[in-house]
Amino acid sequence: MKPVLIVVSPYYEDIADLMISGATAELREGGASSEIVSVFGAFEIPGAIACAAGTGRYSGYIALGCVIRGETTHYDTICAESAGGLQRLTIDEKLAIGYGILTCENKAQAIIRADPTQGNKGGDAAKACLRMIEVRKQYGRT
Repeated sequence: MKPVLIVVSPYYEDIADLMISGATAELREGGASSEIVSVFGAFEIPGAIACAAGTGRYSGYIALGCVIRGETTHYDTICAESAGGLQRLTIDEKLAIGYGILTCENKAQAIIRADPTQGNKGGDAAKACLRMIEVRKQYGRT
């Protein structure tokens, strides 16, 4: 299997590190290798995956990041556009993408969800990606 690309926004570095830890552990357990690329924020994650998809170097992709609600509608826009961009790539390009962008009210919620010993959303995103890689194979896509 080709490696899985983890695209991470380290905007909240401590949360990103927890999610990377959970994702890479799950990938190792599943027998997959990984590479990591960093982008500025959650909004840039779909674009980075789209760029990487054109290379044919990866079996799948994991999107990791965190958006915490602030005082403006910026939160709503970033959440909707990053999720929509990833969904379009999944459907239009038939990519195996594990979605791990946390959308939280505060940092305490995000830490609980990111921590591999608690919510382990990075691990969940890796599981989703590995499963979608298998689904792609089932339908003749490699």
